[in-house]
This record gives sequence, structure tokens and C-alpha cells, in this order.
Amino acid sequence: MILTDLLSERGWLLADGATGTALFNMGLQAGDPPELWNDDRPGDIRALYRGSVEAGADLFLTNSFGGNAARLKLHDAQDRVRALNRAAAALAREVADAAGRPVVVAGSMGPTGEIMEPVGALSHAEAVEMFHEQAEGLKEGGADVLWLETISAEEEYRAAAEAAKLAGMPWCGTMSFDTAGRTMMGVTADRLPRLAARLDHPPVAVGANCGVGASDLVRTVLGMAGQNDIPLIAKGNAGIPKYVDGHIHYDGTPALMAEYAVMARNAGASIIGGCCGTTPTHLREMRAALEATPKGPPPTLDEVAAKLGGFSSEADGTGGAAPARRRGRRRG
Repeated sequence: MILTDLLSERGWLLADGATGTALFNMGLQAGDPPELWNDDRPGDIRALYRGSVEAGADLFLTNSFGGNAARLKLHDAQDRVRALNRAAAALAREVADAAGRPVVVAGSMGPTGEIMEPVGALSHAEAVEMFHEQAEGLKEGGADVLWLETISAEEEYRAAAEAAKLAGMPWCGTMSFDTAGRTMMGVTADRLPRLAARLDHPPVAVGANCGVGASDLVRTVLGMAGQNDIPLIAKGNAGIPKYVDGHIHYDGTPALMAEYAVMARNAGASIIGGCCGTTPTHLREMRAALEATPKGPPPTLDEVAAKLGGFSSEADGTGGAAPARRRGRRRG
């Protein structure tokens, strides 16, 4: 499998940045489903993908994060799940194959947006069906690997794993640790690798995406490291979101994200990219820093805070206390 082959050859891979940030810059309006652009504006989706590849990404995600039946039903597009996911992956396959070097197409699958039983109404079988339908479309379009992201509940993670098995696809899975260092449903960083290893169809890599900011993301990776041998993923936001002139902007500079990339690798991540706010400009500096800087020892929490800014909470549930609550960020 191309992802594991590249990891064994290189030791680390650069993943892509933000899909939503790029599409909003292209004119996507808040509340509109970006997945419809796979059919309606394929040129823009190709440009989205090419931006990551040209910035040096070894792996990029398809424009299919909200491409499941529950989310698309909000836009009366639930009958287009398979086709929209197929289109997302086919456009990605086209760009990856033209790159002139190996590039991994990762089929993005976000949360259903529903709460699963016993807390909510969505059953395990229904969640598996939703993820499986999406997975089959991504597989048909040519995705190399499925990429589950921004998950908060163990039950949803398990359902996606079962769907990946039904589709006969390898997969990666990240959660978002954005609630005092835990997911919204209370999962801690150290629990995720152990959960993944026990699945009948385990992921080829696990990790964290989105969350609060770069410093919190690195702390999360430190909490995952050493649990087992599953490769770790770090996809942190480019700083903290701020509302400026009617738009959301992230304050993480390319220089800060370059620092984050090196610290995430030192913390134990082998697939490093960005999430919200991360642009190709950030990715270029992240790649340059990773190539120029030998891997070092895991950073201490004090070192993370000094270089990337303080943490959003004093602890993350894994036993490590932050040196301080969030303070002013160092300018890159």
C-alpha cells in the first residue's frame, strides 16, 4: 500500500492543509456544501488539490468531508453520496497521477453529524451504512486510503472501521481533541491508539486533527506516543481563529507552523500536516523545516509552550499538566 510504503522509505510524510479555508477563498459561502463543487466546479477542486501537491504534500485529502447521507440530506443531496464521493476521488486521482512523484490520495470522511446510541438516535448499523456508502464512492474514484477525521465518539470510530472493512479499504483515523485536551465525547489522547489496535480492521495510522491550536495538538501527540507501534498523525490548525472584518482568520504564521511541524515529528508523529487556516504557503515552510531539521528528542511541555504558545487547558487527561494557561503567542 502506497502510504505504508512511503512511510517505510521516508520515515515521515507531509500531509495537506485546510480544505475549507481554500474553498472559502475561492468563493464558497458559509453553509453551502463544498462536496457539490466536485460536480459543479471541478476546476476549482483540481486547483485545491494541486495547491497542496505543488507545496510539497506527499498526501492530500479529497473534498468529501461532509459527503455522507446525514450531512448531504441537509441540502437534499442524500441520493448523490456515492457519485459525489466518486467525483472527489477521481479528480484527486487525476492530480496525484500527474504529480511526477508518488502522492497519496486520502478519501476524507468526516463525522455523520448525528449522535449515536445510547446517547442519541443513530444506530451502529445506520452509521456503518452511511460510512460504507461513502467509502465505496471514494474507492471507485481511486482513493488509496480512507481518511476518517474530526471524530469525537468511540462508537462512530468503530462504525467507520467496520465500513472500511466492508469496502476492503485501508484507512487512517483522527479525532479532534478540542475540549480540555479531550474529544467532545471525553476520549483522551492516550486512549485512541489502544482503541484502534483492538479493532477488527485497525487503521494504518491514527492521530489528531483540528482542535484548538498548534501547541495543544503537539501535546496530544505526546499523549499518544508510546502506546503502541501504530504511526501517528498530526494535523493542527494554523493558530487560533479570530473574527476580522466579517471573516475568520487564523493567526498562525508559516514560521510558527514550521516550528509546529518539527515539534510534532519530534513528539512522535510521522504524518504531519495542517488543518483549519493552513495554506500552501504554510505547507512549503513546513516541508522545508522538516527536510532541514534532523529529528530530535520529544519536546517538553515547557518547550512547546515557549515556541508555539501556551495551552488552552491545564491538563489533557493523560497525566501531563500544562505549564500555563494560554498566553500570548510568539510571533513567527
